[in-house]
Amino acid sequence: YKVGLVNCGVKFNIIRDLVRLGCDVTVHPAAAPAKDLEGYDGVLLSNGPGDPSAVTYTIETVKGLLKQEMPIFGICLGQQLLGLALGGKTFKLKFGHHGGNQPIMDLTTRKVEIAAENHGFAVDMETVKDKVELTHINLNDKTCEGIRHKTLPAFSVQYHPEASPGPHDSRYLFQRFIEMMEKERENAVLAKAQSTQRTAKVSKAN
Repeated sequence: YKVGLVNCGVKFNIIRDLVRLGCDVTVHPAAAPAKDLEGYDGVLLSNGPGDPSAVTYTIETVKGLLKQEMPIFGICLGQQLLGLALGGKTFKLKFGHHGGNQPIMDLTTRKVEIAAENHGFAVDMETVKDKVELTHINLNDKTCEGIRHKTLPAFSVQYHPEASPGPHDSRYLFQRFIEMMEKERENAVLAKAQSTQRTAKVSKAN
């Protein structure tokens, strides 16, 4: 799969993990417009520092990608940018999440994983709950650690599945991204075949 990566301060191991799964990765700057990311099977929004609300140019890019229904996977800052692009808000945590021993629950499986984190902001779920579902929570303070759009192929996590040397509990998320791109490709092929069949029926009727 061809993946466009929006670089807001990417950790090289994110690229390694995508390549390890067979992806062809092209890195774009944080200010790249959505039109520069057309033609990919999916886009990864990378981690990065600072207040996400200040990264207005990338928020606009993500809005454009959502209109294209582009498969999106956001990591850390990438999650915050996705939330803001969906019209939500972020807030500064009273106590930031830092270190390689944060307990996270995947609400889709009820499994607990130990994750590496380094952030001071989080998505306010109350401002996006009409568009996304909560997929992961931090078991220390119950803040949002993962979201998935209810209708579009977009999901994100607040922590670092690419952490090296570890923990590696969350690497399955890269496989989820692959499976999402695969599903969207299959849907596109099916839609094209159905369109061809309709065209053929109309021509035959005429």
